Amino acid sequence: MGWDEELEELRRRGDLAEAMGGADKVERQHRAGKLTIRERLPRIADVGSFREIGKLAGAAEYDENGAMKSFIPASFVFGTAEIEGRPVVISGDDFTVRGGSAELAFPAKRAQAEGLAAELGLPHIRLVDGMGGGGSVKTIESAGRTYLPELRGWEVIVQHLGIAPSVSLALGSVAGIGAARVATSHYSLIVRGSAQMMIAGPALVDQASLGEVSKEELGHAEIHTRNGAIDDEVESEEEAFARARRFLSYLPSNRDELPPLAECDDDPERAEQSLAGLVPRDPRKVYKMRRLIDAVLDRDSFFEIGRRWGKSIITGLGHLGGVPVALFAEDPYVYGGAWTADAARKLRRLIDLASTFHLPLVHLEDCPGFLIGKQSEEEATIRFGSEALAALGQSPSPFCSVVIRKAFGVAGAGNKKPGSQHFRYAWPSGDWGSLPIEGGIEVAYRAELAAAEDYDAELEAIRQRLNRVRSPFRSAEHFEIEEIIDPRETRSRLCGWAQLARRALRPGPTTFSYRP
Repeated sequence: MGWDEELEELRRRGDLAEAMGGADKVERQHRAGKLTIRERLPRIADVGSFREIGKLAGAAEYDENGAMKSFIPASFVFGTAEIEGRPVVISGDDFTVRGGSAELAFPAKRAQAEGLAAELGLPHIRLVDGMGGGGSVKTIESAGRTYLPELRGWEVIVQHLGIAPSVSLALGSVAGIGAARVATSHYSLIVRGSAQMMIAGPALVDQASLGEVSKEELGHAEIHTRNGAIDDEVESEEEAFARARRFLSYLPSNRDELPPLAECDDDPERAEQSLAGLVPRDPRKVYKMRRLIDAVLDRDSFFEIGRRWGKSIITGLGHLGGVPVALFAEDPYVYGGAWTADAARKLRRLIDLASTFHLPLVHLEDCPGFLIGKQSEEEATIRFGSEALAALGQSPSPFCSVVIRKAFGVAGAGNKKPGSQHFRYAWPSGDWGSLPIEGGIEVAYRAELAAAEDYDAELEAIRQRLNRVRSPFRSAEHFEIEEIIDPRETRSRLCGWAQLARRALRPGPTTFSYRP
């Protein structure tokens, strides 16, 4: 006798698992503008590469003869796959089965997905849609007891941050531990309109006498991409999958490898003529820093992260002559490029990402210092700014800075990685000091100005006198800036540095892990 009966049972159970919560629940998912988990998996992975683990897990009912009458699959699907030919773990909630709550075999499957990603050193992509593993109120009745909350297996999620890349996509109404799983990743996305993220849903908020609110009011993409809980928002799930794949393309599969080189058909010696006149002579006028970033990186290689929060610092990934790098630059259009508390928090995450996955770090600097004023003090800007500067000092990543214009105060010292020898350039437009001359003349020269017959004339005379010695060429004479370069040479210099930095990279764990 063969095993035809058992093989037919295997096929039948697989079909029931693929039916998820049933046709009506699938249709409901589609009406909400969302794909099902089984529609998502082949869209994010390379064609035909997904290999599911635990497909038959769930709950079955049997008749008196032991024949299966019905089957409900676990509301969590995971397995291995490939993205651009590289192996990954992909997991996701099945909202069509009990709203993706932690019932049936969900907790065990999730623990296995997280554990395999950590032990095998594989990137993990989480497709979060629902509670993300939190129990529903009905769980109390089915279990016959309540339970004391504990983050079982959470240490594996945190450990994985220091091992291999993780990406979390908020694809539905994400709450509780699901929200925590989205935030505890290297890169997170939310689909605008069809997804929301919140600590607790509207019913619990109302029950706590905190007002009647909708899911959109609590967790709209606009909220969390502006407070930094989620990195970026997209308009569709397809766009989320494409951005997740692109993010991973800049990173190694894990900390024991170097980031993959990209094919480069952009001449490293390309000189962008427009850069010679990019920076206005009037220090009160602004220019577009993203234009500079695009000009010096390989064409179309800049992948910005966190565009909608901490806006005074631009952060992202890119290529220099095919070498993957992490880059940050102040945006003169936002507070003149001054560091805010949020901008410093965003910068610290980028530095940690670069440190963990061996990305050389580039700073295009135009920094007037920390943002000053009452609000800045209330937001503990100095605390978060100091944290970012500490992360820079701790980072083992090769570092290179180009001072484009301003470098003032404590934040302006970010042109140098403490305790490190590295390449540092300046444009002829460079202007630096402990504080801007314009803001300190009347304090420093108070006595002379008070004694002057013509206050305004004396102020202008002092200003002209100081301007004669604030030239970056004076600093170069004393080797306080190593090189002043023609702005059009910036790409060439950075590409040359990136090749040297690549040679200096060493795979392996860092002395500290990634801090979410």
